[in-house]
Amino acid sequence: MIVQVNAGDIQSSQALTDNATQAVESALRHVIEKVTRVEVHLRDDNANKSSANDKRVTMEARIAGQQPLAVDHASDDLYVSISEAAGKLGRAVKSKLEKLATT
Repeated sequence: MIVQVNAGDIQSSQALTDNATQAVESALRHVIEKVTRVEVHLRDDNANKSSANDKRVTMEARIAGQQPLAVDHASDDLYVSISEAAGKLGRAVKSKLEKLATT
């Protein structure tokens, strides 16, 4: 599985990239062989202004032979947004794979 982190308008660092990659790998550890690629998009909706829930993370998973699944989460803290989005992605991928198994 390839994890690509796109920082957009956020100051990127290796620690931030590593955190996002580890969160995705942890959330998808049970289905990692079914997912070919995950794109993580980080952004600050109000970059120069202070506002609540402006750190947004969108994650898009590509399952072989299926349409991509996308989730997002916004909060005041980018690391919280990464963690929450990864959890949502893990649940969405699991649900999609369960539906595919029953059809």
